[in-house]
Amino acid sequence: MISEKTVKLVTSVPGPKSLEFDAQRRQYISSGVGIAFGIYVAEAKDALIKDVDGNVFIDMAAGFGVQNAGHCDEEVVKAIQIQAARYIHPSFQVTPYPEYIELAKRLCELTPGKFPKKVMFANSGSEAVENAVKIAKRYTGKQGIVSLEAAFHGRTYMAMGLTSKVKPYKNGMGPFPSELYKMPGPYCYRCEFGSTYPECGLACVEKFRTLLKAEWSADNLAAVIAEPVQGEGGFIVPPKDYFTALSKICQENKILLIIDEVQAGFGRTGRMFASENFDLEPDLMTLSKSIAAGVPLSGVVGRAEVMDGVNKGEIGGTYGGSPLACVASLKVIDKMIEQHLPERAVVIGQKLLDKGFEFKEKFDFVGDVRGIGAMVGYEFVKDPVTKEPNEQAVDYIINYCLQKGVLLISAGLFHSVIRFLPPLVITDEQLAYVLKTLEEAMVDYAISDQ
Repeated sequence: MISEKTVKLVTSVPGPKSLEFDAQRRQYISSGVGIAFGIYVAEAKDALIKDVDGNVFIDMAAGFGVQNAGHCDEEVVKAIQIQAARYIHPSFQVTPYPEYIELAKRLCELTPGKFPKKVMFANSGSEAVENAVKIAKRYTGKQGIVSLEAAFHGRTYMAMGLTSKVKPYKNGMGPFPSELYKMPGPYCYRCEFGSTYPECGLACVEKFRTLLKAEWSADNLAAVIAEPVQGEGGFIVPPKDYFTALSKICQENKILLIIDEVQAGFGRTGRMFASENFDLEPDLMTLSKSIAAGVPLSGVVGRAEVMDGVNKGEIGGTYGGSPLACVASLKVIDKMIEQHLPERAVVIGQKLLDKGFEFKEKFDFVGDVRGIGAMVGYEFVKDPVTKEPNEQAVDYIINYCLQKGVLLISAGLFHSVIRFLPPLVITDEQLAYVLKTLEEAMVDYAISDQ
């Protein structure tokens, strides 16, 4: 197990063993499976990753937000080991087991909303979205689904249809499912109405109201699906009253509100669920990623009457809610609460935001700094007035940090955002190293850009 406490580099990056594995990847793995880095993992613990060459990195990506509770938490690992020795997969839909019930009960108690709730489990975020859409359509008897511009909901067909980013997710993949609609999202930094919050009067929400009168019929809309904080879209944080207004319109028009917490949930934004930051009580909520510390699991949690609107056998799947995933998730929830990890997310996020605001004052290529909890993004531009996206800065800074032992990933419709998704167990020492390295990268890019 990793004994180091912070970065340790013993070879070039990537090292010779990683390069060997990467050559095999190119030979045997579809080029359609993208990777962020050419380093290959040997071990991972908390916020650190050791590669096959012995290099140790600070992980600021956490498997795209999967490891909120940290890599290989001892209690999670122990729970998985004990369960694996008892039974691995009888399939809940054939011979059910207590762990599925236990986790469902826990989630019903923890998720926002005092109303009765029910749960179903699947394997991935995309599956959760697909099932949430099926549930909404069956319950309402309506077909239309509205998603936001800059949204990401997955790569399966319905989820891909709801997603905004054409490349690399949708280009040439059509036709997509019918009755899918897009409405403007709350991307305040790039407001398509040319307005500024709060003077804008939430023009993006009001546009939805207009569309319901001029273009769409609420009689045909089953649900609106939205991320509480848009992840792949660029870590876009809406104003708090955005969801209040959106929810009100949905209620007035008998449209369900599905909140996609796949990336933003499980302590990431400073609350157990991101919806709580906006006083939201969704009709349906999708969960995945950090729900089970990396064991594949996703779920839909929602109003009991909505969840019961589907017929027997219409939702589910062979592997959904596996025993290994359920026991892992129960331990993750315990750790989140007992170690106050959502509160820790606030501390981590504030340090990232404070440093980002310093960068914004110092470097004109840092266009916007935004975030909530430990879900923070820096958006890079070529010009602070025109806001032309700066992909080159993103690539330069990510690669610089990689060579110094810090793993960062990008986001955004224009590949112009560096997103920070550290495990919430990252130490102050590790975070300080990340911020120091970031500053060095910014200075180096500023010089190179002259």
